[in-house]
Amino acid sequence: MTGLDALRPRLPSPVQALSDPRFTRHGVRLLLKRDDLIHPEIVGNKWRKLAPNLTAAAGRTVVTFGGAYSNHLRATAAAGRLLGLPTVGVVRGQELADRPLNPSLTRCAADGMRLHFVDRSTYRAKTDPATLARVLRAADAEDAYVVPEGGSNTLAVRGCRALGEELSGLADVVAIACGTGGTLAGLAAGLSPDQRALGVPVLKGGFLAADVESLQIRAFGARRGHWALDDRFHFGGYARTPPELETFAEDFQGRHGVPVERLYVAKLLYGLVALAEEGAYARGTTVAAVVTGHPFP
Repeated sequence: MTGLDALRPRLPSPVQALSDPRFTRHGVRLLLKRDDLIHPEIVGNKWRKLAPNLTAAAGRTVVTFGGAYSNHLRATAAAGRLLGLPTVGVVRGQELADRPLNPSLTRCAADGMRLHFVDRSTYRAKTDPATLARVLRAADAEDAYVVPEGGSNTLAVRGCRALGEELSGLADVVAIACGTGGTLAGLAAGLSPDQRALGVPVLKGGFLAADVESLQIRAFGARRGHWALDDRFHFGGYARTPPELETFAEDFQGRHGVPVERLYVAKLLYGLVALAEEGAYARGTTVAAVVTGHPFP
C-alpha cells in the first residue's frame, strides 16, 4: 500500500440521480458526480490533481500558489499534514502578511503549511523561471517540488482523465466548474467520443479556452474530446457570491440534501438550471454535474 492509498480515497466517487422539476419538465435527467466524497479533507478534483503530484514529490517539500481563499492551498496543506510532507504556500498579496489570517489561511497554517506572501506583480510573474527562482530562494525552498496555482499541470491533467473514464456512458453532457482548467482538460480526454464536456468558469476574463487547450496539448499531444465553455455564470469573478447565488444554493441544499460549495459548485448548478430553462438540452438528455468540493466551515 502506497502512502496515498493509506489515505483511503473513495474511488470511483459515487453518482447520484436527482429529481428536480427545473430539469425534468424539460425532459432532462440530472446526475451528480459526488467527487466531494472522495476524501473528507482532500476533496474532489483537488485529490485527482494532487495525488500524482504528491507521488512525484517523493517526500520533498511541496511549494504551491494561491490566493487568500484558495481551496487548492487548503487541500495541499491537509495532504501535507496527513502524509507528513512539508508544504509552503505562496500567497498572492504582500499586504496580507501584516493582517490576521482569514479562516482559510488559518486552516492552512494549522495544517503545518508555511505561508509566504508576495506582492501581486511578483505573483503574476510566478511562471517566469527567474521570478520563480527568486520566490523559492526567499521562501527557503529552493529544492522543493513545485505545483502550480490550482494544481493544474501535466500530471494533474492526466490524473483527471480518470474522472471522465468513470463517467463514460453515464451522461450525454458532463459539466464542471473551472478555475485554472486542468480538471476540464483531463475530464474531456477521458469521456467517450459521443459525450460532451462543459466548463463553467468561476473567474471572468474569457482566457480559459486557450489555457485548457494548452494543458491538453502538453498532457496528450493534441486537443482531446468535445468540450466547450460557458462564461456567463461567474457572478463577477472568483469568490463573488452575491445574494442571488446564496439563495439559489440554500434552495438547492433544501431540495436535495446536498451541501453546495459556493465558489465553484453553486455557480455550476446555477448555470445548468439556466441552460435547462433556455432549452439548451434536447429532451432525453442526461447531464452530469461534477461536485468538486464541499462548503468550507
